Amino acid sequence: MANLSERQLRWLLASIGVGCFTLLTAFGLISEGADFTLLDFIDDTLTALLTIGSAVGVALLFQRMQAQHEEQLALLRDLDIARAEGEGWRSQVQSHLAGLKDAMDQQFQAWGMTVAEREVGLLILKGLSHKEIAALRATTDATVRQQAQAIYRKAGLPGKTAFSAYFLEDLFVPAEATNDLQAPSPQRTKANGALTAERLI
Repeated sequence: MANLSERQLRWLLASIGVGCFTLLTAFGLISEGADFTLLDFIDDTLTALLTIGSAVGVALLFQRMQAQHEEQLALLRDLDIARAEGEGWRSQVQSHLAGLKDAMDQQFQAWGMTVAEREVGLLILKGLSHKEIAALRATTDATVRQQAQAIYRKAGLPGKTAFSAYFLEDLFVPAEATNDLQAPSPQRTKANGALTAERLI
């Protein structure tokens, strides 16, 4: 039965139920003989149907529970595999991420940013909004907005998009385009002490 699909198993159980019902009805007719009335037939039929229905229902419930258990085990296996792959990926890129953060810190220092501005700058690069940054740093939206404007002004960049692109655009360039990255971009040459693509990677 383990190799049968759920639909095939239901058809098999239905066939067994019909067969059992037919046999029980036939035995009732034979055992009662001439004294067998229509009321007896209905009574025996309902009893047989209830008995067979209960048995089939229990079998279907057991089969469904077994299928759900197997699905749960498969999901747990997939989750373990994904978790192991994620941990492996994080351990592989940890040194690269540390180097990238060091390069960002050096660039922030070259731009003359304060410690608070560096923290806000990193949170901006993570994609957080001014409101989210204010909540994390226990300050107001206006303060974060002023710090963000100071960051863009010191970096010589027009806004959040250009600031994020300054650090991240070269990380997502297709392999075919890496040869074009040898020349510095206009944004990098415009900013004081700009990092080259090679320093970010």
